[in-house]
Amino acid sequence: MSQPMQDRVERAMAHLKAAEQAAASARAELDAASVTARSTDRSVRVSVGAKGELTSLEFLDGKYRTMAAPQLSAAVLEAANKARAEMARRVVATLDPLTRMTARGAAPERMGVDWESVFGSLLRETSVAEGPTAMSRLRDEIVEDDEEPAAPPGAARGTDDGRRERQEGA
Repeated sequence: MSQPMQDRVERAMAHLKAAEQAAASARAELDAASVTARSTDRSVRVSVGAKGELTSLEFLDGKYRTMAAPQLSAAVLEAANKARAEMARRVVATLDPLTRMTARGAAPERMGVDWESVFGSLLRETSVAEGPTAMSRLRDEIVEDDEEPAAPPGAARGTDDGRRERQEGA
């Protein structure tokens, strides 16, 4: 092999070795990664792993006992989506430099990854800069609801003048 060719092969091998080491380091970092988030009303805390999988779900301070099912469900989803979005941002920050480790001379349009196609709207779903999302509007609606929780069918409920009446549908 001629010397210039030998130099190119050595540079390519060094680049490959650096990329392999960076990939192994990124994988180890992500294997150990975890993100925890709370719902806005601080009733739910969730943790997710690097793949966005739910690894922990906690109901805080007994608040769940007084929440209607849709309100609790919205709190769980909100916290899970916050954690998943933060983890997606962390994955991008960890892996994006690897996707840009290309040999010299590669076409610029082939460099990098379209993270939007990988994560969809998750990366921008909880962005503070973009304002409220559909989930935050639902959360606001639930949190601002001043009505009493509905009693189960057949249960007695109070009226404005203090009398008890049976709920319809029983």
